[in-house]
Amino acid sequence: MNQSVMQEGSAPMLWSSFLLAVREVRRNILRSFLTVLGIVIGVSAVITMVTLGNGATESVRQQVESLGSNLLMLRQARFRRGPPGSAGSSGPPPFRMDDVEAIRARILGIAAVAPEIEVGATLVAYSRNWTTEVVGTTSDYFIAANWELSAGRFFNEQEARLGSTLCVIGETIRSELFGSEYMPVGDVLRVKNFSCEIIGVLKSKGQSAMGDQDDKIVMPLGAVQRRLAGSRRNISDIMISVANAPDIDRVKERLTQLMRERRRLADKEDDDFNVLDTRQIADALSGTTQVLTGLLGAVASVSLLVGGIGIMNIMLVSVTERTREIGIRLAIGALEREVLLQFLIEAVVLAALGGLLGILLATIASVVLAALMGLPYHFDIGINLISFVFSAGIGVLFGYMPARRAARLDPINALRHE
Repeated sequence: MNQSVMQEGSAPMLWSSFLLAVREVRRNILRSFLTVLGIVIGVSAVITMVTLGNGATESVRQQVESLGSNLLMLRQARFRRGPPGSAGSSGPPPFRMDDVEAIRARILGIAAVAPEIEVGATLVAYSRNWTTEVVGTTSDYFIAANWELSAGRFFNEQEARLGSTLCVIGETIRSELFGSEYMPVGDVLRVKNFSCEIIGVLKSKGQSAMGDQDDKIVMPLGAVQRRLAGSRRNISDIMISVANAPDIDRVKERLTQLMRERRRLADKEDDDFNVLDTRQIADALSGTTQVLTGLLGAVASVSLLVGGIGIMNIMLVSVTERTREIGIRLAIGALEREVLLQFLIEAVVLAALGGLLGILLATIASVVLAALMGLPYHFDIGINLISFVFSAGIGVLFGYMPARRAARLDPINALRHE
């Protein structure tokens, strides 16, 4: 019977303690605000750092995905076969169109295979000039790299095979040579010492970890090899777009085997080429941003502990100021646990209030900073909830000692306190 009565009376006691705590906070509003300022700063700093870090990670993933859909990039290795300085030392052999045809014919699950060669050149249009990279490739390049058009068209397979002097330009080149308003489809652009017709303008992709994706001009492979590179056969890179994401590892393994066969590498010889997976690039860059986010969040969380110490100090001062009040409560029959609960709830209310203000401040700061930094903003309910619970826990942790001190006061000595 006594246990049930205690349980029934616990709820009103908690509510009464909560109301007393709110009253004390309102009575000393300025002191309460200064007390929780450390919690506010700590919570807002942690949430802001984590939110911006998550935004940076998402931005990196989006930028890498914009390079191409399920993309593998076949490149020459950056080493020389044989001991340095030996007579047989030479660079790795370049790729050929035969390699492209072999990949297309012998590996299943491929959506597009695009040979690629890049040559620096100066472009001239009217009275303006711009130096950039000219990409020589086939029509599969636009599929593999996920390019879309803002105007005009892509060159087709026949035009690429014939090496027609046509070009598709990026948004940066359009802006630099023709201005931001003019769409130069059909105009003639001079590339180094020959002219080409602009048949399309690529839709902007913006900056990425690889640089400005819009600062490029794309032409048929044969035209670039014949007029700029001085070779009709050599290819620097090959882009392979895999049709289905789950098949990437299988295609990558089969591609490695095929290229070793075609380049006649012995079992003990290292690959003289690299197969880069854009997923690995995204994971590496994302991992770096996540580590930095964790470090910044850990540093910011130190201010939560500082805020907890501030709450403990103010609660000790509050106990000293209210010693006579505590003595009266104990003298008229209040239990020690009731006094302890009152001060403990007051500390938790202060800390939780700081947590709520910190979440509000962090939300505003995250939205503003994400917009200024060009990062995507996503409200992470998880980190906000964890920060709020942690701030309330700080109130329990640092409020217990002052509350215990108040509960153990001697009523007679407390009543004598001035």
